[in-house]
Amino acid sequence: MAVTLRKSLKTIEDYKVSNPHYTDLLDILAEILILREAYRKQMKQPIFSVEAKLIPGKMAGGLPLVDLTGQKYDLARPREYFYSLVAIAEKKMPEEAHKFLEIIRDEQFNWEKIVRASFNPGPAEEEAPEEDFTATGDNDEQLDLIDLFLEESLRPELEVVAEQYGTLVEKAGWSEGYCPICGKEPKIGEIREKEEGKRYLFCHQCGYKWPFRRIKCPFCGNEEQHSLAYFAVEGEESRRVDVCNKCRRYIKIVELSKSSEDVNLDVEDIATLHLDMLAYDEGYN
Repeated sequence: MAVTLRKSLKTIEDYKVSNPHYTDLLDILAEILILREAYRKQMKQPIFSVEAKLIPGKMAGGLPLVDLTGQKYDLARPREYFYSLVAIAEKKMPEEAHKFLEIIRDEQFNWEKIVRASFNPGPAEEEAPEEDFTATGDNDEQLDLIDLFLEESLRPELEVVAEQYGTLVEKAGWSEGYCPICGKEPKIGEIREKEEGKRYLFCHQCGYKWPFRRIKCPFCGNEEQHSLAYFAVEGEESRRVDVCNKCRRYIKIVELSKSSEDVNLDVEDIATLHLDMLAYDEGYN
């Protein structure tokens, strides 16, 4: 069962007490969740369409359902949503927002081009959005926020696709490490003890979760147990980082006990940013 908005907002308030250094980001996320739900309620006809009869073939070929690079879609609504997200940051973090507004207002910043370039990238053509405009180490945090807003700008529309076709995708037995709905790589996942320790990966761009082998790297496919590892912070063993020593990539994992309720992985991702920093310090990316 999906985590309700009310429960997610309560979790955010709890984390603001236990992780006060994340208060600003958690406040922004709370506003995003409220805005996302309002967007969904106002939606009449979703932008993205999928032909159900093509799903088995796409899944067998490792192709996500939605291809923004090969199809023409009217992205006016997501673009408007993106700038509504920016307005949240302006309100909640005015100093930081001023810095990344300079990036967004740069003539090289083309929202639609950046979104399309980051969608379903192939291994040889993957392009970071920030390559489309000037970036230096001084504005890394601003680029992280922009990346968050770029992903979120498509989230309400893609959630509809995930909800409508998720069951068909699950039956098709998708086994790739990237999202079967939109092709995005995961940043976080969960292990469900009530399902005998099954691991699920989560996509921030569409909100879909899909099962994936525990002893396998979702990024390079490495299955050699001796080169796969994990680490956690003492006292936080239910939140850990799975790492691959072949490709030096990592993914955060939330372990859910048999008695655990569903969690909002958007919230968990922000509440575990210290694990990202530890992974970076250890040379993983």
